[in-house]
Amino acid sequence: QVNLVESGGGSVQPGGSLRLSCVVSREIYTTRYMGWFRQAPGKEREGVAGIDRDGTATVADSVKGRFTISQDDAKHTLYLDMIMLKLEDAATYYCTALPHPFHGLWALGRFGDWGPGTQVTVSS
Repeated sequence: QVNLVESGGGSVQPGGSLRLSCVVSREIYTTRYMGWFRQAPGKEREGVAGIDRDGTATVADSVKGRFTISQDDAKHTLYLDMIMLKLEDAATYYCTALPHPFHGLWALGRFGDWGPGTQVTVSS
């Protein structure tokens, strides 16, 4: 059973910050490429950030310099730190785990499992 539970979404003004968290079942955390994707109403899913089990991280160009993905091995938790949020960052954010052999931002939201999502609202 795959368990991915996101938290940390909320409503902020442009320029604000949020930290998203995702608690993951141990089996998934230790074996899969993981990441975050988002989807806004009427828009396609977008892979935002991904991380290998060795800690190698990748972020999309649209959020580079503003979003950071990280993990806590002891807590089996994935994080997405978001700063300088923009109006266009508003979306539902999903924590996801890819099945082997999928890997990379392009695959986030297309394959594998994801949680119920957490809403991020950015408005002035």
